[in-house]
Amino acid sequence: ITGTNMTRLGYDGSRANAISINKLNYAFNLSDKVRVKIDATGGELNENVNVFNPDFRSSGTGALSRYGRFSPIYRQAGDGAGITVNVTPNDKLELSAAYFAAGRNTASSPLEQQGLFDGNNTLFGQLAFKPNKAINVGLTYAHAYRVGAEPKLFGDTGSVYANKWDSVADDRTESNNYGLQVSLQPSSKITLGGWAGYTTASTLVGPPNSAEMFYWATTLGVKDFLKEGNTLGFVFGQPPKVTSAKVGTVSSSPESSTSYHIEGLYKIKLSDNILITPGALLIINPENNDKNGKELVGTLRTTFTF
Repeated sequence: ITGTNMTRLGYDGSRANAISINKLNYAFNLSDKVRVKIDATGGELNENVNVFNPDFRSSGTGALSRYGRFSPIYRQAGDGAGITVNVTPNDKLELSAAYFAAGRNTASSPLEQQGLFDGNNTLFGQLAFKPNKAINVGLTYAHAYRVGAEPKLFGDTGSVYANKWDSVADDRTESNNYGLQVSLQPSSKITLGGWAGYTTASTLVGPPNSAEMFYWATTLGVKDFLKEGNTLGFVFGQPPKVTSAKVGTVSSSPESSTSYHIEGLYKIKLSDNILITPGALLIINPENNDKNGKELVGTLRTTFTF
């Protein structure tokens, strides 16, 4: 409708009313300090590890927008199949590692450049440090390998160019993704958060093309605002953007403008089972192009919980 995925809502999908097994996984404790989760399909890193955005991470009760839920680095699993291991040696430290055959239904495919190891895949690692109850910091790395014309480096957040950078029909691309996430709770009712990400991508066949991408966001959540159980929230940031690119030895800046994401929402708890969330999302310079007009999306979301 708006012409850009930058306005995509957090719960928006494209299943076309098809009936399928959305998620299949098995989780268990290997020991008191080691937690393992195996995803057969529908795997999402944001469901397996800490994303440092407790008030907005949920698709049904969190941020209204897709980008406002958490850093795009956690979208590298692509609803695929894989394994995640979380190790918690003490209450201040958590180590997470994961491997995913990224993309729905690709892990079980016998076709060339698909399957568990030959197709799209992601190696993921994270160190979460919590020195006290008020401070939570995460350092994250993901290596992604993508085959085909639509690598979707950021899970359809950010510009089309950033997601499908240098895409051709037989393309093979690898990317190194680095993330810093922070969550601060100065009081029991206020949560400040944010993330920043840097990505380098390069082609593995054909001309030696490469690019660098950057994104960031800040969040604010105020619990029990005006009424107990309600939450006021704000998200402000810059969705993924290609900051520089190189075709062979020729450098360029293909996205000279910068998009800005501005979001406000108010979660109203009508009962233990019903949550209403009015809000608005404003995108300035959509698709990192200042020739595009602003996009304003108003939303009223109702969530029923049983």
